[in-house]
Amino acid sequence: MIEKLIAELGASVGVALPAVRVTGQDPVLPSVFRLGTMAAASAGAVSAAVAVYAAGRGRATEPDPEPSPEPKPAPNFGLNSAPDLAPDSGPNSGPSSAPNSRPSSASNLAPNSGPGSRDPEVAIDVRHAAVAFQSERHFRTDGKAMDVWAALSGDYPASDGWVRLHCNFDHHRDAALRALGLAPGSGREAVERACAGRAAVEVEEAVVREGGCAAALRSRAEWLAHPQAQAFAGLPLVGLSRLSGPGGRDNGRGAGHGAGDGGVRGWACGAGGGVGHSAGYGPGPGEVGERGAGGGERPLSGVRVLDLTRVIAGPVAARTLAAYGAEVLRVSAAHLPEVPGLVVETAFGKRSCHVDLRSEAGRDRLRELVRGADVVIQAYRPGTLQARGFGPDDLAALRPGVVSVDVSAYGSRGPWASRRGFDSLVQMASGIAHENGDGLRPAPLPAQALDHGTGYLAAFGVVAALIRRAAEGGSWHVEVSLARTAAWLDALGRIDGGGVPLPPAGDLLATMDSPFGTLTYVTPPGLAGGARPGWTTPPPRQGEHPAAWLP
Repeated sequence: MIEKLIAELGASVGVALPAVRVTGQDPVLPSVFRLGTMAAASAGAVSAAVAVYAAGRGRATEPDPEPSPEPKPAPNFGLNSAPDLAPDSGPNSGPSSAPNSRPSSASNLAPNSGPGSRDPEVAIDVRHAAVAFQSERHFRTDGKAMDVWAALSGDYPASDGWVRLHCNFDHHRDAALRALGLAPGSGREAVERACAGRAAVEVEEAVVREGGCAAALRSRAEWLAHPQAQAFAGLPLVGLSRLSGPGGRDNGRGAGHGAGDGGVRGWACGAGGGVGHSAGYGPGPGEVGERGAGGGERPLSGVRVLDLTRVIAGPVAARTLAAYGAEVLRVSAAHLPEVPGLVVETAFGKRSCHVDLRSEAGRDRLRELVRGADVVIQAYRPGTLQARGFGPDDLAALRPGVVSVDVSAYGSRGPWASRRGFDSLVQMASGIAHENGDGLRPAPLPAQALDHGTGYLAAFGVVAALIRRAAEGGSWHVEVSLARTAAWLDALGRIDGGGVPLPPAGDLLATMDSPFGTLTYVTPPGLAGGARPGWTTPPPRQGEHPAAWLP
């Protein structure tokens, strides 16, 4: 099933992916939902796309201590060579009856290619991917776990059900208190009393009107009948379209910039070009070298990513690209709030700068950064950056050949397009928290699965767009949302996994010294063309770097 899902993801964005060796199977996390399948398919798709991209660039890497098989020519992966797919596979379908590969340790991933095979080595382990979906739960600073929830964040009984308030940012907390008619500084008991006297949807709407974040608990049937669910029904899981430059899109069919205009620096040949067998970059979990996992040039070396995101999906997307060697510069501002632990946990492999978009000087600085970028990922509400002159078409005008990525909670269309949202709220609204519980009170998934899944899908969309750009030229737009990812999870079907224990994670953890202390973190899953992802630098302090690209 997972192999088919990955192949279908590739076909949906016009990129034929190599076969992926999958080890492990669901259930791996305690839930009725196929979380391991979702995790392995989304992370495995990134690995497969990176392998195609690296093959097209003609990348070769330094060998592992253990010799790899003899060099092999690259296959005709890339565009217009998608394999036939079974009708029950893919991101827009329900579960498949195809069996998964047998369980195996992530550290013993065997390549899917053998002597004489033309496939690049691509592999994903279900347990490793699932543990990566729980990365913030395993994160430690000097042995101490982080508490990601503010005092007022949580589920509250209403007069007719349940409602969740998201109050991790102070201005969202204050909005919730205003909506409930409570004084600043009111505590949880006061909030409980205020919610108990109102209908759940009434609380939801009142909080949203005040600029806060809330979601009433809905059943699956209620969500499917909701105008917002209907607004994005039928949309692709990963939207990928071509930007025509100033003035609009041509959806990949019209004229665009030539392949050399805005092409990735150092591109040696088009997608599907010849390349020798790539030896693995990476040591096993827990070891990260100075130049990356094992040294050598990494698959996404030379790709510059501008990270304009917070909490959690967007940062995971940029962190994933950094794990394969992209240069990632995170842009925030001193006045913007952050969740202290999460902003560290999602920042491995990145640099960090501050740019204040409230000033013209700040907007000029961001324009200059865009001109030097290959990829711009933003996760503000739809339309927010566009209003400041940084929409997808604006970015394409500033930097022909750019890949512009939009990450949102509920998508860019429908009545909730501009609504603030987070993983836990989308779980409530979409029926996931209802079905994962007993139907009477909400029960969240054992991972921020919508965040992590959307983050990996965004990273996959980026690499697919880079492959398409190298072959066709032009600028590209990638669009993903938590709500659309939730619909994908729903379509994967159910499994009898509610009582399974959490998977062991000790062999998937590593440590790294940092300005914050010794960090314990989950290593990134996957194997791409023989290259294991890994981060070579610790999370930076916020704003510690200049707002400029490395020379």
